Amino acid sequence: MRGPLPRCEVPATLALMTDLQHVHSVDEAVNRLIEIYENSCELARKTLESGNLDDYRYVVYPKVTVDIRKWQPIDRSEPFGYVNEAGKYSAVISKPHIIRDYLHEQLTRLAGNYPCDIFVGQSDQRIPPEYIKDTRKAPQERGPIPRPTLDEVNDAIIDGEWDAFHGAEKPLFHFGAQRFDIACARIEHYTGIEVDTVQKYILFTNYAMHTTEFVKFGLRELTREDSRYTALVLPNGETIHPNDAVDLDVDGLTLTSRYQMPRFDLITAGGDGITMINIGVGPSNAKTITDCLAVLRPEAWIMIGHCAGMDGRMRIGDLILGNAYQRNDHILDQKVAATSPIPAIPEVQRMLESAVKAVYGDDNSLMRTGTVLSTDDRNWEWRTNRDLWEWLRTSTAVAVDMESCTLAANGYRYRVPYGTLLSVSDLPLHAVPKLPAQAQAFYSNSKEAHVMCAVRAMEHLAENPERLRTRKLRRTLGEVPFR
Repeated sequence: MRGPLPRCEVPATLALMTDLQHVHSVDEAVNRLIEIYENSCELARKTLESGNLDDYRYVVYPKVTVDIRKWQPIDRSEPFGYVNEAGKYSAVISKPHIIRDYLHEQLTRLAGNYPCDIFVGQSDQRIPPEYIKDTRKAPQERGPIPRPTLDEVNDAIIDGEWDAFHGAEKPLFHFGAQRFDIACARIEHYTGIEVDTVQKYILFTNYAMHTTEFVKFGLRELTREDSRYTALVLPNGETIHPNDAVDLDVDGLTLTSRYQMPRFDLITAGGDGITMINIGVGPSNAKTITDCLAVLRPEAWIMIGHCAGMDGRMRIGDLILGNAYQRNDHILDQKVAATSPIPAIPEVQRMLESAVKAVYGDDNSLMRTGTVLSTDDRNWEWRTNRDLWEWLRTSTAVAVDMESCTLAANGYRYRVPYGTLLSVSDLPLHAVPKLPAQAQAFYSNSKEAHVMCAVRAMEHLAENPERLRTRKLRRTLGEVPFR
């Protein structure tokens, strides 16, 4: 008979002590968060390997608390890093290495605005092994092994629920640890690749032709000596580096995916590159992916897609820059009331407008700003003329699509700057329905320029992300100190 399994040693740094330790700098705080998390993950792997599961009780998420000793007035233009009163603000953090720069920036901003003390240590929340990379499959018996539970997954903080803001400690960050973990797992589930290479500027599309044009751009950029980009990650996980890109052609690459939302990451050293995701069709898909990406705190996301033009003066291929959103998608009505205005983000609007001018020239008639109406009915135009009249007679919409309002509303909800640049593919109210032959000809002629407008806008925003630090996305009540 085999003897008892060796007991896993518990490092002194992992002795379960929920008393947080005072740290003396933001650097120390962030490094300590990462150290605690990584030590917990390593202990989980060793514990599951050895079979001595009792030690799994030490596998816990790290926690950070900022104790604001005194409230004081600060610069009224601050878009985040402020509080309404002194007190303790805390967060239990998962995967702090992924958002290291974000955590450093947020803690620095908050500590610069108020006299405070920062404490870091172990939380009392255990990490389910399913959320730890490279762990063996957990045993079926529960014992000391926690399981992922939806009891710990909600958006109470982001949605400003009363109980989330009226406990002994106020929230510092928008998401709980398991909410963060399940979002990362879902991103991998839908896109097929891990979250580590998601960039801070995100483009959404419905079309493989847009992602193909994006890859062509990425390959060109990687061969330039002065390019800001260092690699391109494809949906199958393949990573293309500058030396690899020299002799590559897009036709030789695998751009398709068995996953629902193929993702392409054009990476920079600082993570401020561009990610493009083909999210498919419909407001449900738009909500699903942004619910998950929001935990990574991207700087901005923009939708590029096609729409029905509503004005008889329009032409196929005209561009619509959404500056208002009429929501008939119904997907977020319980989170953001349909009567709540979703503001345009001027910083994004200006960049998109400038990018269109740079790509298309000075033809001012090509693009117009206006209201985008998003519906959850793909065949919305299959109604009687009278029904359409009654539906649209009070609307100011110049375009109809299915995703833009959802992406804008969830951007508003999650405090992520957003924008929409659509291309008119049909004019259903003016005897130009979308039919296969005409649609394919339009797609062929417009796809590269459309993609490049969005790419150039994102590149300009990345030059100075402070432009996106807008107060327009902050709430009067139910706001956390972090961006």
